[in-house]
Amino acid sequence: MAMHSPPHPGAVLATVLEETPIKIAEAARRLHFSRVYLSGVVHGRKPIRADLAVRLERAGLSTARFWLSMQAAYDQWQAEQPAVERIAAA
Repeated sequence: MAMHSPPHPGAVLATVLEETPIKIAEAARRLHFSRVYLSGVVHGRKPIRADLAVRLERAGLSTARFWLSMQAAYDQWQAEQPAVERIAAA
Protein backbone atom coordinates (compact mmCIF):
# COMPACT_ATOMS: atom_id res chain seq x y z
CA MET A 1 0.00 0.00 0.00
CA ALA A 2 1.47 3.34 -1.05
CA MET A 3 2.04 5.90 1.67
CA HIS A 4 0.99 9.48 0.99
CA SER A 5 3.32 12.38 1.58
CA PRO A 6 3.26 13.64 5.16
CA PRO A 7 2.29 17.30 5.34
CA HIS A 8 4.97 19.95 5.42
CA PRO A 9 5.15 21.18 9.03
CA GLY A 10 4.51 24.68 7.72
CA ALA A 11 1.00 23.60 6.75
CA VAL A 12 0.36 22.64 10.37
CA LEU A 13 1.87 25.91 11.57
CA ALA A 14 -0.34 27.81 9.11
CA THR A 15 -3.40 26.08 10.56
CA VAL A 16 -2.30 26.96 14.10
CA LEU A 17 -1.73 30.60 13.14
CA GLU A 18 -5.11 30.77 11.35
CA GLU A 19 -6.78 29.99 14.67
CA THR A 20 -5.33 33.18 16.14
CA PRO A 21 -5.75 36.81 15.09
CA ILE A 22 -1.96 36.99 14.58
CA LYS A 23 -0.58 37.43 11.06
CA ILE A 24 2.77 36.02 9.91
CA ALA A 25 4.56 39.36 10.34
CA GLU A 26 3.37 39.68 13.95
CA ALA A 27 4.21 36.03 14.71
CA ALA A 28 7.71 36.57 13.31
CA ARG A 29 8.16 39.67 15.45
CA ARG A 30 7.04 37.84 18.60
CA LEU A 31 9.31 34.90 17.81
CA HIS A 32 12.24 37.24 17.01
CA PHE A 33 12.52 35.50 13.67
CA SER A 34 12.70 36.65 10.05
CA ARG A 35 9.27 37.32 8.55
CA VAL A 36 10.54 36.22 5.13
CA TYR A 37 11.77 32.87 6.49
CA LEU A 38 8.65 32.26 8.58
CA SER A 39 6.49 32.99 5.54
CA GLY A 40 8.58 30.50 3.56
CA VAL A 41 7.94 27.87 6.25
CA VAL A 42 4.20 28.54 6.35
CA HIS A 43 4.01 28.26 2.56
CA GLY A 44 6.04 25.02 2.48
CA ARG A 45 9.13 26.48 0.81
CA LYS A 46 11.48 26.43 3.82
CA PRO A 47 12.11 23.80 6.51
CA ILE A 48 11.50 24.24 10.20
CA ARG A 49 15.02 24.52 11.59
CA ALA A 50 15.97 23.70 15.17
CA ASP A 51 16.16 27.37 16.19
CA LEU A 52 12.63 28.03 14.94
CA ALA A 53 11.34 24.82 16.55
CA VAL A 54 12.71 25.94 19.93
CA ARG A 55 11.15 29.39 19.54
CA LEU A 56 7.79 27.84 18.65
CA GLU A 57 7.99 25.70 21.79
CA ARG A 58 8.85 28.72 23.94
CA ALA A 59 5.87 30.54 22.40
CA GLY A 60 3.59 27.72 23.56
CA LEU A 61 3.07 26.12 20.15
CA SER A 62 3.72 22.44 20.95
CA THR A 63 7.26 21.13 21.45
CA ALA A 64 10.45 21.55 19.47
CA ARG A 65 10.59 17.74 19.16
CA PHE A 66 7.11 17.76 17.55
CA TRP A 67 8.12 20.30 14.90
CA LEU A 68 11.47 18.67 14.19
CA SER A 69 9.98 15.18 13.95
CA MET A 70 7.38 16.45 11.47
CA GLN A 71 10.15 18.07 9.43
CA ALA A 72 12.24 14.88 9.54
CA ALA A 73 9.29 12.74 8.40
CA TYR A 74 8.58 15.16 5.55
CA ASP A 75 12.26 15.31 4.51
CA GLN A 76 12.63 11.52 4.62
CA TRP A 77 9.53 10.94 2.51
CA GLN A 78 10.74 13.48 -0.06
CA ALA A 79 14.19 11.86 -0.17
CA GLU A 80 12.72 8.39 -0.72
CA GLN A 81 10.70 9.39 -3.80
CA PRO A 82 13.30 9.29 -6.59
CA ALA A 83 13.91 5.84 -8.02
CA VAL A 84 17.51 4.76 -7.51
CA GLU A 85 19.27 1.83 -9.11
CA ARG A 86 21.19 -0.53 -6.85
CA ILE A 87 24.96 -0.18 -6.98
CA ALA A 88 26.04 -3.24 -4.98
CA ALA A 89 25.16 -6.78 -6.01
CA ALA A 90 22.20 -8.21 -4.12
